[in-house]
Amino acid sequence: MGTPPEVAKYEQRFRRAGLPLFIEDYSPTHDIFNRATPVLVLVFIAELVGATSLEWEPWQNLLAGLAGLAILVGGFGLLNKLRGRRFWSLPTRFGIPELAVFVLLPALLPLASEGQWRQFFGVALGNLVLVGAVYAVVGYGLIGTTVWGIRGIVAELANSLASLVRALPLLLVFSLVLFVNTEMWQVFSGMPVAFIVVLAIAFALLSDAFLVLRLPKELDQIEREAGSGPPLRRLQRLNLSINLVVRQWLQGLVVSAGVGAFFVAFGMLAISEHIYESWGVEAGGWSHQFTLLGHPLLISAALVKVAVGIANFTGLYYSIALMTDATYREEFLDNVAEELRDLFAARVEYLELRARLSPAGRS
Repeated sequence: MGTPPEVAKYEQRFRRAGLPLFIEDYSPTHDIFNRATPVLVLVFIAELVGATSLEWEPWQNLLAGLAGLAILVGGFGLLNKLRGRRFWSLPTRFGIPELAVFVLLPALLPLASEGQWRQFFGVALGNLVLVGAVYAVVGYGLIGTTVWGIRGIVAELANSLASLVRALPLLLVFSLVLFVNTEMWQVFSGMPVAFIVVLAIAFALLSDAFLVLRLPKELDQIEREAGSGPPLRRLQRLNLSINLVVRQWLQGLVVSAGVGAFFVAFGMLAISEHIYESWGVEAGGWSHQFTLLGHPLLISAALVKVAVGIANFTGLYYSIALMTDATYREEFLDNVAEELRDLFAARVEYLELRARLSPAGRS
């Protein structure tokens, strides 16, 4: 029996909002891996390369590839027959047997052709990681969450520019003090790019950890304000927590990028070659000098590194302020909370509709 259109409409809304676990009877075998079937099939076929070898003649690789294709198709076809499906059909559900075949069968090709145990474990581990990634991305709605977050940020920038202008000056004042500091230039200009990337990731994880510590209280408050309805299950709360973390990270990323771009522009105007020399700072691996309205401008690798470093600090400050400072909370977080309250209300309507349409509800 298919899903009634009224129920399907609510479920589509939950998916687009990045909250697929709000759907009742949500199952990995029917709702996660089967939605990723095209990706899994492409990876499954691409792993035919494991049956070939660079040391063989082209005709040998061709025969090995055909033999590998026969093994892959035959293995999945045999599983289809054992599961009561037609030999050539794609699976409509991905249970443990289907996933085990996907993980292990392609890994057997290099083992059978050349006895490559290391490649066997490498392919099997890679497939297992892919299965885990599909479960996380599709199962917890990370794509929908990201799209929803970007859409919300675009709407915020388009419709609430005045709110952003009120909130950002505090961030710029905080960052400006760091930017004109000699020690900051000396530290970041000499730092390898890889270290700056690691620093950015560390700051992002730190801000997310702070948010996770505050989430239980926030979720309880939003759930109470949404009205009646059964409490969220543990996995649903986890789905909602991931949703909020991604939204917060996207907002922090936008603010950090804006601050970084501002300081690159400000640095070109304010930090001249003479200041570089007086601070004892090298321009780095590259630099370009040009004039604007008769004023010399200098952009360099050192300037970009410092701007990115300051943007990292600003993003961390902003992420913490989102949860603690009333100004930032009012301007940004409360908008997210309002959207979540609407989704909670939709969940209550969805559950009531399912109850009415169920056989027990109609009797």
